[in-house]
Formats: sequence, C-alpha cells, structure tokens
Amino acid sequence: MVFGVNMAAILPIVLLLVSNLFMSLAWYGHLKFTDRPLWLVVIVSWLIAFIEYCFAVPANRIGHQVYSAAELKTMQEVITLVVFTVFSFFYLGERVNVNHIVGFSLICAGAFFVFKGPIR
Repeated sequence: MVFGVNMAAILPIVLLLVSNLFMSLAWYGHLKFTDRPLWLVVIVSWLIAFIEYCFAVPANRIGHQVYSAAELKTMQEVITLVVFTVFSFFYLGERVNVNHIVGFSLICAGAFFVFKGPIR
C-alpha cells in the first residue's frame, strides 16, 4: 500500500492504458501510411505489438491478484474503447458520432454488471 492505495489494484489499469496506446498504434497507426508496402507495416506493427505485450502481460499477472479474469478482460475492453476513441480523433482525425457514443455506452453498461457482482 502506498498512500493507502493498493498498487495491485491501480498498476494494472496504468499498464493497460500504456499497452493500449501501443496497440492502437500497431493496429491503426499505419492507416496514415497507405503508400508503404503491406509486408512492411505488418512487420512494424508486430514490433510495436511486442512492446504492447510487455505491458499487457504484467498488467494481467499483477491484476489477477485483485481482479478476476473476467474483470481484467472487461477493464481491457473499456480502456481499449477510450484509448481508441482518443487515438482515432487526434491521430486519424476521425469524428466521434452519436452511434459510437451509444454503442460504447452499452459496452460500458455491460462492464458495470461484470464489476457489480452476482445479481440476486
């Protein structure tokens, strides 16, 4: 515990945020470089994804001390949506529309039930 905060509860979230920054770059960063050969962007994406794994695997290992696998996966999906939305807006210049907000909100509603615990 640092300052009364369980680091095993916080560190996975931070690591998953960093992991998702790299994964968004690996999966979608090449969309701005359509003049590059596909084989090259695949290799570069794999190299970036390796860095992503260096954050994601420890996030899950550390996080499983506090969270269930289902909670970790749910956390990953919500973080992915947040990071992807910011990435696509700022890096790719794509706009977020109402359909995106509604769809992402429904996914977040699902996350609520995963973390809420058993419904009785």
